[in-house]
Amino acid sequence: MPKHFLMCRPEHFTVAYAINPWMNPDAGADRDVAIRQWEGLKAAYEELGHQVSLIDPVEGLPDMVFAANGATVVGGRVYGARFAFPERGPEGPAYLRWFEEQGYPVRAAEHVNEGEGDFLTLDEVILAGTGFRTDTKAHLEAQEFLGRPVISLSLVDPRFYHLDTALFSLDGRNVAYFPGAFSQGSQEVLRRLFPEAVLATAADAEVLGLNAVSDGEHVVINSEATALQLELKRRGYEVIPVELSELRKAGGGPKCCTLEIRA
Repeated sequence: MPKHFLMCRPEHFTVAYAINPWMNPDAGADRDVAIRQWEGLKAAYEELGHQVSLIDPVEGLPDMVFAANGATVVGGRVYGARFAFPERGPEGPAYLRWFEEQGYPVRAAEHVNEGEGDFLTLDEVILAGTGFRTDTKAHLEAQEFLGRPVISLSLVDPRFYHLDTALFSLDGRNVAYFPGAFSQGSQEVLRRLFPEAVLATAADAEVLGLNAVSDGEHVVINSEATALQLELKRRGYEVIPVELSELRKAGGGPKCCTLEIRA
């Protein structure tokens, strides 16, 4: 089924501060390259038949391109983001305002959470990350508002500070993930829930290969995650490699740029 995505063009993209291990303001970031790579991602979605809506970028919010962090949408209801760092704080209201203007029922979060960065929606449950950004109280808040069971998972490696850097949904019933990003207890939970999961190597995780988007048939994935691409092909998925190296300088990949609107 075609999906509906919300994206934000990186008109104001830069790396002006460091709030995750990927960010280095001294390394430099090329906004024009970031825009060109982002346009390639958007085109890939549209070529697959998915609908892409756009939110206007806001000057002074260079990370607004990472739309996945802006909210979590399940069953047409929008649970807003409340960012951990003040540099990104205004993004939450900006995204919530867009959904209000489109007529969606929304709820502003009382507890810190970074949208789909730490909430991954499957057919029956929501997997929720914690450890670096999202408060476990937000897991309960999301469960009450969205009406779907939420399963908490603890992240332990600061490079994988959001759940969507370490795990993605393949088809609503199965996932791919990097075990080393999770606590021992959370690894056991994932093994029990997803015995047929695709396990990624450290090398593929380190190029944000798990920050991918699947529609159940096609997987849009960072081009450098070569071993993971081969395993996905072996499992029967069509792999769509994209180049987002410039946005990775801020810790982002395909999924970071993509907020799914689930009607």
